[in-house]
Amino acid sequence: MSETIHTGGCQCGAVRFKAHGDEFASSICHCRMCQKQTGGYFGAFATFADNKVEWSRGEVSYFVSSNIAKRGFCKDCGTPLTYEWHGDGVSLAIGAFDDPDKVAPNKQLATKSRIQSFDTLHKLKVREDTYGVEQSCVKLQNFQHPDHDTTTWPKE
Repeated sequence: MSETIHTGGCQCGAVRFKAHGDEFASSICHCRMCQKQTGGYFGAFATFADNKVEWSRGEVSYFVSSNIAKRGFCKDCGTPLTYEWHGDGVSLAIGAFDDPDKVAPNKQLATKSRIQSFDTLHKLKVREDTYGVEQSCVKLQNFQHPDHDTTTWPKE
């Protein structure tokens, strides 16, 4: 049986990764550092052993966010990619995976810092109509890297 390979990368395609195997921990973290890194309600990460992660295109840039951790991102498009600490493991941003559902989180961390409105998101009104969306999409040119590996990027 072959080993599972989870692929992913940044929005512009300059940085791509492969995470090997199905032994990983997956969570969302509500700490302020994760909120600020992602600009969202939480950071969502799947953690693989160091020797299970390979960078298949480009190089990750880093911000040292504390005395024990650094956070990786793409210097070209700004996509948050990693949380790395002094230990064995690379936490890869779940949203950066080509198939995020395959590394879905199964626990929450640092819930004391959870943004209060997180608990009521499921109550938000859902906008069912798509008025104007079709017209906007006709003019849309998407420069985002596709959710799969490519031999070259951007397209020539």
